[in-house]
Amino acid sequence: QVQLVESGGGLAQPGGSLRLSCAASGFAFNLYTMKWYRQAPGEGRELVASITPTGEGTNYADSVKGRFTISRDSAEFTVYLQMNNLKPEDTAVYYCNTRIWTTEYWGQGTQVTVSS
Repeated sequence: QVQLVESGGGLAQPGGSLRLSCAASGFAFNLYTMKWYRQAPGEGRELVASITPTGEGTNYADSVKGRFTISRDSAEFTVYLQMNNLKPEDTAVYYCNTRIWTTEYWGQGTQVTVSS
């Protein structure tokens, strides 16, 4: 079955960095677009970044452009989110996502807290 397992969250200071990982299994990873979403307390889920199957195409929310980088490793079936220059407003639970046909799959989420 499809599994997405996030890791790498934690506490960071403003201006700091974290790298999130999402290990994928149970499907043909190299054929699907992968995405990172986040959800802050009391807010809806927000698309942060996406990457095409080949890794050549990426898109970012305006709020993270120039600070976050999404990438993928086709050999390790893993997608990453490098987060630099973190801000308190980046505090949220971050989720890995993919859509296969009409079904959305989500990981369990990893908490990112940015605070001094």
